[in-house]
Amino acid sequence: MKFSIQQEVLLQPISQVVGVVERRQTLPVLANFLVSARGKRISITGTDMEVELIASVPADIQQEGEITVPARKLVDIVKKLPDGVNITAMLDGDKLMVSSGRSRYTLSTLPATEFPATDQVETLETVKIQEVDLKKLIEKTSFSMANQDVRYYLNGLLFEFHDGSLTTVATDGHRLAVCDLEQDLGVAQDRQMIVPRKGVLELSRMLSENKDQVELALGKNHIRLVKGNMVFTSKLIDGRFPDYLAVIPKGTDRHIKIQRDSFILALQRASILSNEKYKGVRLEASSAAVKIVAHNPQHEEAIEELEAELNFEHIAIGFNVTYLLDALNAIEGDSVVMALKDANSSCLISSEAGGRDKHVVMPLKL
Repeated sequence: MKFSIQQEVLLQPISQVVGVVERRQTLPVLANFLVSARGKRISITGTDMEVELIASVPADIQQEGEITVPARKLVDIVKKLPDGVNITAMLDGDKLMVSSGRSRYTLSTLPATEFPATDQVETLETVKIQEVDLKKLIEKTSFSMANQDVRYYLNGLLFEFHDGSLTTVATDGHRLAVCDLEQDLGVAQDRQMIVPRKGVLELSRMLSENKDQVELALGKNHIRLVKGNMVFTSKLIDGRFPDYLAVIPKGTDRHIKIQRDSFILALQRASILSNEKYKGVRLEASSAAVKIVAHNPQHEEAIEELEAELNFEHIAIGFNVTYLLDALNAIEGDSVVMALKDANSSCLISSEAGGRDKHVVMPLKL
C-alpha cells in the first residue's frame, strides 16, 4: 500500500474518527485505525465494537491495500506537521512509513484481518431529516442520559419514530428530558430505538447547524447516518425504555413564571456555595418573588432573590442545581414556567411559549 495526500485533507477525517477509538481497550487492534486505499480514495475506520465511524477522502493512490495503524499517534503526527505539506504513507513489511519533506516516521501495524468488521446493517427503512433538527433533538435531551447505570437501557437516548413526529427522550432516574419534532418523516410503522451514550455523543459531534438533509438508516440492531464523506454506525441497546409519559407530572396547578436568563445567572452564583456533593439549592416562592438559598458544610450561605409570577401563596422545594441549569440551558425563550403540585412532587419545566421540549426534575430533600 502506498498513497500521497495533503496534510489538511488527511487531518479532518482522522480527527473526526479518532473520537470513537477508546483509550483503554481489550483488543490491541481497537486502538488502531483501519486504513484502506482503493481506487482514488482512502478510507479511515475507527470502532469500539459498539460505535463505528468511517471517513473517506480523495488521495493519490500508487498502490492499493489496507492495514491498521495506531490511531492517536497518527493523529498527533499529522496535527504537528506544517499546514499544506504533502504526506506519503507506504507499507514496508509490517511497518507503515509516513514521510513529509525531511520528516520520517515508522509506525507499527496490525493486519487488517484482525480489525472487527461491523455486522451488516439490515435496514428496515430509511428516513431523511434536516441536520440541524436532528442536532437540536439530541442537544435538548442527551444531557439527561444516565452514565454507567445498572439499568443499562437508561445509558442511552430513546429515538421514538411516529407517523408525523420524532421524539427523543433521556432519563437517569432523577430527571427526564423530552423533545418533539413535529414532522412527517415517512416512517412505515412506529419504532423505538435506544442509541447508546457514546453513539449519541459522537452523533452530536458529527452534526452541524446545516439545513441539509441527512439520511438515517434504521435497522433491527443498528442505526446508521450518512453525511457527506462520513458513515456513522451504532449498535442499539437491546432493552425496553421506561414509560416516560407516566413520569411527566399531571395536575400541576402551581405555576412559577420567571425570566430565564436571570434565573440561570442567579442559580450559577448560588451554586458556588452549595454542598459540593449534593449540589442542592432551595427555592422559596412567595409574594411575586423566588428566593434561591444555598448552604454548605462550612456554614457559608448564598441568597438570591428574583421577581416571578406566581398563582399560589407559598412553596419551598429543593433541587439539584445542576439538573435545573441543564434544563434551563436547553430551553429556548425569554421566560420559563415551573409547574408543581407540591413540595414533594416532580417539577415540570418548559418554555412559556409552549416550546417543543419538556424537562422533569425530581425534588431534593434538603
